[in-house]
Amino acid sequence: MSGPSSPFSPDVPAMRAMVLKAARQPLEMERRHLPEPGPGELRLRVLACAVCRTDLHIVDGELPLPMLPIVPGHEIVGVVEQAGPGEEAGLRVGDRVGVPWLGHSCGCCAFCLEGRENLCDTPRFTGYHRDGGFASHVIAEAAFCLPLTMPTTDASADAARIAPLMCAGLIGWRSLKAAGEGTRRLGLYGFGAAAHLVAQVAIAQGREVFAFTRPGDLAAQAFARSLGAAWAGGSDAQPPVPLDAAILFAPVGELVPAALRVVRKGGRVVCGGIHMSDIPAFPYRLLWEERSVVSVANLTRADATEFLAFAQAHPLQVHVRTYPLAQANEALADLRAGRIEGAAVLLP
Repeated sequence: MSGPSSPFSPDVPAMRAMVLKAARQPLEMERRHLPEPGPGELRLRVLACAVCRTDLHIVDGELPLPMLPIVPGHEIVGVVEQAGPGEEAGLRVGDRVGVPWLGHSCGCCAFCLEGRENLCDTPRFTGYHRDGGFASHVIAEAAFCLPLTMPTTDASADAARIAPLMCAGLIGWRSLKAAGEGTRRLGLYGFGAAAHLVAQVAIAQGREVFAFTRPGDLAAQAFARSLGAAWAGGSDAQPPVPLDAAILFAPVGELVPAALRVVRKGGRVVCGGIHMSDIPAFPYRLLWEERSVVSVANLTRADATEFLAFAQAHPLQVHVRTYPLAQANEALADLRAGRIEGAAVLLP
C-alpha cells in the first residue's frame, strides 16, 4: 500500500501564482491548492492577464497595500471552471469572461445608489483586495465578471488581445467620456496600453488625436502616427493647434500644467491614473478662462457594457507583448522602463 499523498501529488488539484510578499520585492512563484468558489463566486482558469501600470504601482509600494501576500493582476480573461453555491448570474462552466479592476461594490452606499459604483465606499479591487490574475486560476465575484464573445480559431491569441481591454480599454473609455462630448482635438500624454486603445476609439468617433510621449521617444511617436494620430511629439512640445482636452495616462504630476498650457479656453485636463506624482505649483493663468482639471477613478460595469459593445462594432488593433507566467517580473520591469509598445500580457 502506498503512503499518504504529498500536498501537491498528482491527485491533489493545484494552481500556480506569482505572489507579492512585500513591496518593492520580486514576485515569487507559488504552488497552491486549487481554491473553491464561495457563494456568488466563480473559479476561472486564466487564459491571459494583462500587466497594468496599477500593478506596477502596487508592486513598487506606491499604493498602500491592504493585504499581503497578494497575487496582482486585474485585466483577466478566463474560462469558468466551477460556480459556487447559489450562483445565479447566468454564467456557466465553459463560458469565457473578463475580470476587471472593480471586483465588488456594496450596492447600498450613496454612490452605488447613484449609479457611481466606481466611487463605492467599501469596494474590493481585483489583485489588490483579493488575489488577481497573475496565476493559473482565480476566484472572482460572478456579478462582476464580464461575458465575452470570443473567436475560437486561436483562443490564446484572442485572450491576449482582449485582456488589455479589461482596464486599459475601460479606463481609457471612462477618461474619454470625462474629456467631454464636444472634444474634437484630443491630447494624450503617455502613449502606452491605455492611450493606444483610446486613440483608436477617439479617431473612430471622428476626433483628432495628438500624442505626447517622453521627449525623444521617436519609436512611440511613430507608433502613435501609425494608429492614426494627427500629430505626435514630446511632452515638452507645443502642438500645432490648441486642444479641446487632454488625457494624462503618464503618472507624472508635472504634466498637468504642461497639458493646461496646450488646451484652449474652457478646455479640460483629465487625469486617468490611480497614482500620480505630486502636481507642482503653477501660475493661475494656466487654469484661468474656465479650464478645468478632473480625475477619473476606477470604472463601472456600465462602462464595460458600453465599451465592449463599441469595441465589438469597431475592432481595435490591440498591440501586445506576451510573457509566460513565470516571467511576470520581467514584464513589470519592461513596463517600468518603458520598453512596451502597447500592452504586456501574461499567458499562464
